[in-house]
Amino acid sequence: MSRSQKIVLFGFLLMLAALVYVEATKPQPINWFPSYFKADKIPLGTFVLHNLMEDSFKERFKEVDLPPFEFLQQAGLNGTYVFINDELAFDKTELDSLFNWASKGNNVFISANYLNEKLLDTFNLKMATQVSISKISTEPLVQLTNKSIASGKTFHIKKDFNVRYFSKIDTVSHTVLGVSGIYVNSDKIDKPQVNFIKVPMEKGNVFLHTQPEVFSNFFLLSGANADYTSALVSYLNDGKTLYWDNYYKSGKHINISPMRVLLNNKYFKWAYHFVLFGVLLFIIFEGKRKQRSIPIIKPLTNKTYEYTKTIAGMYLDKNEYHAIAQKQIVLFLEYIRTKLRLPTEHLNDRFYKTVAERSGNTIENTVALFTLIEKINTQNNTTKEELIKLYERIKSFK
Repeated sequence: MSRSQKIVLFGFLLMLAALVYVEATKPQPINWFPSYFKADKIPLGTFVLHNLMEDSFKERFKEVDLPPFEFLQQAGLNGTYVFINDELAFDKTELDSLFNWASKGNNVFISANYLNEKLLDTFNLKMATQVSISKISTEPLVQLTNKSIASGKTFHIKKDFNVRYFSKIDTVSHTVLGVSGIYVNSDKIDKPQVNFIKVPMEKGNVFLHTQPEVFSNFFLLSGANADYTSALVSYLNDGKTLYWDNYYKSGKHINISPMRVLLNNKYFKWAYHFVLFGVLLFIIFEGKRKQRSIPIIKPLTNKTYEYTKTIAGMYLDKNEYHAIAQKQIVLFLEYIRTKLRLPTEHLNDRFYKTVAERSGNTIENTVALFTLIEKINTQNNTTKEELIKLYERIKSFK
């Protein structure tokens, strides 16, 4: 290796070492992903709650890694089934299994920001999001209505989260257990909205709660907030077994390969990149003299397009235009919820205006798109022309 090559190599290594040092000493950004997984120590994980529940319930604490329908096929299950996640979308079969199990003298506890329409329709419920007029951010205030349990104290979640509530309940059969509001200048809830209810199911009950953040590490480790969660959990401690759901979790760990573990640690990741870069430099400077002619090998043909075309053709051959349109609508509404941060329960003029403003589209194009979506949702069959029109309008909207 010549002197000039050594100087260049040393310069590259010095720059890389400086870059590694800067990245290694840079503070890690806080991960606010709504995981709610038992092993996650991030703000919206449930590591703290999971350990507290294990210590409190001891042998009565059981973890469930199966979907509800499959788990409830087992005999001799009695107690409380707990679901905590940002969004819960049970299908009809699962809901029937859960409600049938509850009616036999058991409890089902569900806490989520977003519940699917099947569950809400079953209990004649509607959900909405509170909006602050005086502030851009919405910091939730939560309170339990039973003063003998929580002394009527209000608890403040000091972070910008959606404040979800039940805009419609059955006041005859549903029992209100908690309310929520938006923090303005004090911890007093000016306009309390129902966020925690009990629904009787023959011999058992279904508890529905709309602020899962109260079970997170962030909430439990802030001030005296654990008093609220403890009081809330007291509704579940009936002396029977508590079944903790691990299946419906946004942060459920799936990929646990050694490489994944390695790259999740920033120090190992940079060491790995450092080695790769060193190998690359070795190839550049040492491989020239030893390089031999390499025969050209024709790469394998990429069959992805043909595969996709075949699957699409199966739908088209059966003229299942309506099924394809429904899938496109579901994906588009998910785009609205995740990218624009807007709930999609109420499709009205106010919703159209907000969507148009946040997406940068005209109100006319927005209304036209949702009019087409409503038409397709209300009809049993969709033509090929309508499917193409829907696809083009969604593509143009994004």
